[in-house]
Amino acid sequence: MIKIGVLGLQGAVREHVRSIESCGAEAIVIKKIEQLEEADGLIIPGGESTTMRRLIDKYDFMPKLKEFADSGKPMFGTCAGLILLAKQIVGYEEPHIGALNVKVERNSFGRQKESFEADLDIADVAEDFTAVFIRAPHIVEADENVEVLAKHEGRIVAAREGQFLGSSFHPELTDDHRLTQYFINMVKEAKKPLAKQ
Repeated sequence: MIKIGVLGLQGAVREHVRSIESCGAEAIVIKKIEQLEEADGLIIPGGESTTMRRLIDKYDFMPKLKEFADSGKPMFGTCAGLILLAKQIVGYEEPHIGALNVKVERNSFGRQKESFEADLDIADVAEDFTAVFIRAPHIVEADENVEVLAKHEGRIVAAREGQFLGSSFHPELTDDHRLTQYFINMVKEAKKPLAKQ
C-alpha cells in the first residue's frame, strides 16, 4: 500500500487526508521528523507559508524536508506548500525547501476575501477541474525543465518537474480527487525502480 505523508504542522491537513483515502492510498499525518521515513511521497498543504516556516524551524523539519526532496521521493506543494517548494520567491532572498525550479509570487490573486473558484484544464490530469484559490500564489517563471500543467488568465497555476508537483490552488477542498490521484500515480512510478533494485 502506498503511504502518502501530509505535513501536519498547519493548514488543510484533514482535507488532504480525506482526498488521499478517497483514492485508495494510506495517509500519514506527519507531526514528527521520524515519520517522514514512513512516507513514499509527501504533500505540503496550503496554509500560511510564514507560519508554516516558523513551525518547520521550531521542530527542526527543514534539513529532513530537504533530505526528502533529495531522496527522489515525490513531493506535492499546494498553495503555501508551493511557496515552500519553490526555488525562488519574489521579494525574498532565500527559498525555503527550494526543490521546484520555479519563481513564485505570494498572494498574487489578492487577499482572503478575493478567494474564488475557476474551472481549469490541467494537462495529463483533468479537463474542467474546479480549482479553489485562497490567497493563492502563482508561478511567475518556470525553468525550461518544468512542465506547465495549468494556467489561469495567463498565469501559471500548476507545474511539475520530475518528482515535484506544485499548484497555486487547493485541490483537496472539492470532491474532485483527480489531481491527488495524479500525485499518487507519481509516487507509484517513483517506487517502481526501487522495487527492481
